[in-house]
Amino acid sequence: MNNNAKILYVCQEVVPYLPENDISTLCRYLPQAMQEKGAEIRIFMPRWGCINERRNQLHEVIRLSGMNLIIDDTDHQLIIKVASIPSARVQVYFIDNDDFFKRKATWVDAEGTYFDDNEERAIFFARGVLETVKKLRWAPNIVHCHDWFTAIVPVYLKKIFRNDPIFRDLKIVVSVYDDPFPGRLNADLSDKLVQEGIRKDDLALLDEPDYINLMKFAVQYADAVVMGSEKTDPALAGWIAESGKPVLPYAGQENYEDVYAEFYDKLLEK
Repeated sequence: MNNNAKILYVCQEVVPYLPENDISTLCRYLPQAMQEKGAEIRIFMPRWGCINERRNQLHEVIRLSGMNLIIDDTDHQLIIKVASIPSARVQVYFIDNDDFFKRKATWVDAEGTYFDDNEERAIFFARGVLETVKKLRWAPNIVHCHDWFTAIVPVYLKKIFRNDPIFRDLKIVVSVYDDPFPGRLNADLSDKLVQEGIRKDDLALLDEPDYINLMKFAVQYADAVVMGSEKTDPALAGWIAESGKPVLPYAGQENYEDVYAEFYDKLLEK
């Protein structure tokens, strides 16, 4: 692993803060493995309301909090919290806001219904991560986004933050999982991104913001793709293959650390 590599992990879920699955487990152990190989890492995730702050010892980082982000003409306060994963020298930063993350759930309610403001929550999360990294004055070489809730981060990096010295020289990696959601996000997602400063022409894939189109959109602005699950929707897998971007096939649970380190190194050499 390139010893000077700085890797930003943008995750929708991380063990032990949410239950174990392909995504939350990888987002817990992959960053630690890269750190042990000499990389400098930062992990960000939403501060979902179902996370027990006291048990997990989250605390607010006052110097990073207090900024307001305007989404769809409404002010939302950005609150940053941090916690350390027990048994690992790994910190996790949490993006928090009462309007979006106070409810005692993730992106679905107790009945399994998806919240109708998930697109605004995803926009707030993407902006919150990148504004906080700027405040940290920490310039990543790789930004690795995991699954659909992080899918807006690549377009921000390529279109809105592209001239920012912190984000100028980096590679974007998107991990795709077998984790679809039913239906689609609100149809005005692209209008809200236009308000953010992204051109409508760059958002064609979001005319129907279902899971497949959202992941295609993330891949469109990525430099490389990782297949995070053994199975992937055939339409999505075919689209990724046709994109011509470097793809890391599903690496499984054993010895994946070396496979990822090599993949990152190749990207940084390009």
